[in-house]
Amino acid sequence: MEQYGYSRWDLVAINVVMFSAFLTLLPLRRRIEKRSAGIYLAFMISLFAEMYGFPLTIYFLTWYMGYRNPLTHESGHLLYPVISMSGLGIIGHVVTDIMVGIGALLVIAGWREIYRSEDRVFSKGLYSYVRHPQYLGILFITLGLLIQWVTIPTLIMWPILMLAYYRLAKQEEREMEQRFGEEYAAYKRRVPMFIPFSFRREQNLS
Repeated sequence: MEQYGYSRWDLVAINVVMFSAFLTLLPLRRRIEKRSAGIYLAFMISLFAEMYGFPLTIYFLTWYMGYRNPLTHESGHLLYPVISMSGLGIIGHVVTDIMVGIGALLVIAGWREIYRSEDRVFSKGLYSYVRHPQYLGILFITLGLLIQWVTIPTLIMWPILMLAYYRLAKQEEREMEQRFGEEYAAYKRRVPMFIPFSFRREQNLS
C-alpha cells in the first residue's frame, strides 16, 4: 500500500509531533484542559494516520457504500470526487495552508502576549480583538487541516473539538471573573470571545 502514499508511519509520526507541539504553548494544569488537549491530539493522530498511514475512510466507503474510486492517495479525501471535478484542488490547498499558518501565528503570538501579562487582565495586542486568540488559533489549524484532508473520523471529531475548547474558554472566564471581578467583566463586555468585532451580537446572545 506504500505505493499509493500510505503506510508512511514515519510521516504520520513527524506530522503528529509537529502539530501537537502547539500544546506546549497552552496551559494543561486542570482536567478540563488536559481533556481538550487529548481531543486535539486524537484529532491529529486520526487525521495523519488516514492521510499517510491507513486509509480507513476508503475501506469504509468501499464496504458500506460500494465506493469505486481507485485506491490512490487522493481518493482518501472524502470530498476528492467533488474537488477533482470542480478543479479547486490547488486553490483549496493554498487557502487551507493560509488558515493553518494564521492559526499557528495566533497560538504563538497569544502565548507570547499572555506570558508577558504579569498576572493581570491582559487586553492589549491580540487580546484587544478576541478574548481567546490561542484557542481560536487551534480551531483555525484544525479546520484548515480538516478541509485539506477531510475523512469520516475527523469530520465527526472536529465539532467535538470545537465544543471542548468553547467549554474550556467559558470555564477560564468564570475563574477570571472570580479572580479579577469587575475588571474582567468589563473586558468581557468590551472584547468578543472568538470573532473580532462581534461583541454586540455576543452580548445579545448572552
